[in-house]
Amino acid sequence: MVRIFKNLTKKEVLLGAISLIFIVMQVWLDLKLPDYMSEITMLVQTETGNMSDILSAGGMMLLCALGSLISSVVVAVLASKISANFGANLREKLFDKVQSFSLEEISRFSTASLITRSTNDITQVQTLIVMGLQVMIKAPILAVWAIIKISGKSWQWTFSTGVAVAYLLIIVSICMVLALPKFKKLQVLNDKMNNVTRENLTGLSVVRAYNAEDYQENKFDVVNTELTNTHLFTSRIMAFLMPNIQLVMSGLSLSIYWIGAILIQNADMMNKMTLFSDMVVFSSYAMQVVMAFMMLIIIFIMVPRASVSAKRILEVLETEPTIVDGTINEPQTSAIGNVEFKNVSFKYPDAEEYVIRNVSFSADKGETVAFIGSTGSGKSTLVNLIPRFYEASEGEILVNGINVKDYTQYALHNKIGYVAQKATLFSGTVKSNVAYGENGKAGFLDTDIVEAVYTAQAADFVENLEDGYNGYISQGGSNLSGGQKQRLSIARAIARRPEVFIFDDSFSALDYKTDRKLREALQKDCADATKLIVAQRIGTIKDADRIVVLDNGKVVGIGTHDELMNSCEVYREIAYSQLSKEELA
Repeated sequence: MVRIFKNLTKKEVLLGAISLIFIVMQVWLDLKLPDYMSEITMLVQTETGNMSDILSAGGMMLLCALGSLISSVVVAVLASKISANFGANLREKLFDKVQSFSLEEISRFSTASLITRSTNDITQVQTLIVMGLQVMIKAPILAVWAIIKISGKSWQWTFSTGVAVAYLLIIVSICMVLALPKFKKLQVLNDKMNNVTRENLTGLSVVRAYNAEDYQENKFDVVNTELTNTHLFTSRIMAFLMPNIQLVMSGLSLSIYWIGAILIQNADMMNKMTLFSDMVVFSSYAMQVVMAFMMLIIIFIMVPRASVSAKRILEVLETEPTIVDGTINEPQTSAIGNVEFKNVSFKYPDAEEYVIRNVSFSADKGETVAFIGSTGSGKSTLVNLIPRFYEASEGEILVNGINVKDYTQYALHNKIGYVAQKATLFSGTVKSNVAYGENGKAGFLDTDIVEAVYTAQAADFVENLEDGYNGYISQGGSNLSGGQKQRLSIARAIARRPEVFIFDDSFSALDYKTDRKLREALQKDCADATKLIVAQRIGTIKDADRIVVLDNGKVVGIGTHDELMNSCEVYREIAYSQLSKEELA
């Protein structure tokens, strides 16, 4: 828990130190009040006491109360500022850390869990800081100072206060032992709730299409019921504390006055007045002690949950990414656009079987190299190793003759125009989506964007939008068709003018006519760029310079379409399943 506070900035630490000064001042003023109360009590009981002295002591009490109020407000303002800034810094660090993660780390934590850690968990820690500065620091100072003040007044009163505090600590300890495991479970259940809700919302069309609303409701109900029951358990445990606190406060007041009455009754006349004054003062100090422990109890309720949240945040912040940056930024090489695989093998983390086995091939500048194979043969996995979304388990992947591990990720990604299987668009405009990422430049010219849209065969629908290139794109491109989203994703890659294009089954939503026009435009407008194409359709890759055929992660054939039709059985099976002999001829 303490380690999370290492993320506090110097300014926040300074504000914390200032708030500590005001907390000490507030405690001192709170504990001065009973002294003036004692003075007033003595003045009222003596014949020599006059109204001006009583009013003077009362005025000092009022000033102390006012000073305590001002100090409390200052501490609250400073605590809020520290908490808000600390939360903002943590969120920024978490976001930056997640940005550095490979797909391996993302899968390990899960998207739903990372969202919960960036929101709910940070809120828990922020709440603890706000309450901690106002209560957690104040309570021990108040308790110790008040105990010092009352010590020596009467061992009977001191003993009764000690019994009350001991009882409180026992009750709190029992509650914490019962509640702490449940607090840990709560955050995990929040992750599950987030995951089920997110899954339901993203797959809403499928849920409705299959009339699976009841199934989803039952799935949600299981998680919701478990979360509710856990909340109820912890709430009932914590609710049990409040009656006990009230019992202690009332019981302690009763015992102080009962003991005081006995002491006063047995005392001589001279000591009766002093004992009465001491009883009033002791009662005030005893309440301060109990209040201090009550404030600590509030913190004890919050600390377990905040501690779990802090641990979850630190898990993310302290995770070392498996993909480590190299040192090469802008290599001086003549082999621009060259990609080569040397005996590359890959298996997913914690998996036993290799997905890719001993793959070797090369693609030179301006060439089109295609990958085809049955579902699960490793085509997408293979091309995802180039931008280092995953790290190759064995072998070398070279771009421009240099191992991809030696590049900085920024430099490597600037050389690649990547179009994923699932087209991803961001809320904004057509222009902002096509010009996404700066590629190391100051930005894209409007002509660059228009040319990229035309090359991607997207101009027909873009220019028919109400605002044209400034037309609105909703989150995920939900206001566009699948083919329109794919073409805009391709336009985004083209606008970068990369050395290497990676098309990961990026033509699947296009009709044959658009597919053909797009490939012709790419060959003409991006002739110098190397193009790596993952495809399912023979027609898409038929004219490629080289086709790599994969089967269960192994290369079973490399060559042109005609060469593979003669030499590769797997390729022939795929070809004949899609096209007739006449079409293939």
